Amino acid sequence: MTISPVDFASLLCSRLCHDLLSPVGALNNGLELLADETDPAMRQRCMELLSDSARTSANKLKFFRLAFGAAGGFGETVDPREARAAIEGLLSDAKRTKLGWLVEADALPKAAVKAMLNLTLIANEALVRGGTLDIGAEEEDGRLEIVVRIAGPRIILDPELRRMLTEGTAADGVTSRLAAAFMVHTLVAEGDGQVMVSDQGEGVMIFGATMAVLAG
Repeated sequence: MTISPVDFASLLCSRLCHDLLSPVGALNNGLELLADETDPAMRQRCMELLSDSARTSANKLKFFRLAFGAAGGFGETVDPREARAAIEGLLSDAKRTKLGWLVEADALPKAAVKAMLNLTLIANEALVRGGTLDIGAEEEDGRLEIVVRIAGPRIILDPELRRMLTEGTAADGVTSRLAAAFMVHTLVAEGDGQVMVSDQGEGVMIFGATMAVLAG
């Protein structure tokens, strides 16, 4: 499946705007309430809500800047600690998912980091009621293996997301909802690799990707 760079950029922007609409809208509503509120206790509550919304907005922007944009510098590798910080910020907003980090490398190819972050985004959204999200990456024989494992009481993955991840196709083509999956498939394919998604079993699902270490 092919899509023009301009159209794909538009889809990523749509996805970003969709995810930021809620926290930015809450900021606007909080400011309106604060302007009309005179009770000290309620004003304090408004300030707390504004702080939460601002932090959520900042965390999402940091995550998407690294997952979709050019964060991490102009080199071919990224410090995994930057990816971990972005993921921790994303998960901290809902406070319902515990992160397990099993990445020991000092640096990872930028393409691999973007694939990891977008796989994490998809996996986290499939973890409807929260749970655990474990991320691992290991290099062997010139190839990098990325694994994202989720476990929780309810896991739902749209079949079209699975198909886009593993096959790079979907019934209605690439949409903003499928943009992250399309990015993962494309990055991994360009790295001479493949994406795998396990069947759901006993509240567990595993997303995996293998790609050349020097891909990027």
